Amino acid sequence: MAMGKKATLEVELHPDSIEMLEYAQETYGFRSTSKALRVILDYVAADADWEQIFLNQRCLRCGAGKGWEKPT
Repeated sequence: MAMGKKATLEVELHPDSIEMLEYAQETYGFRSTSKALRVILDYVAADADWEQIFLNQRCLRCGAGKGWEKPT
């Protein structure tokens, strides 16, 4: 597997988003949550419908929303 050059970026995330990345790390055996996020970003860059992602408003924390929840 090819490894590209990486740069560091500081981002602000909600605690539930960090939990989601930790879950992905543990579930899929990634070395870090950074790798889990890179996998998500690669998917978005290559396969996702950008208009569906960025033009639909979502709020996981509005009202009674608790954010991402670990699957049971």
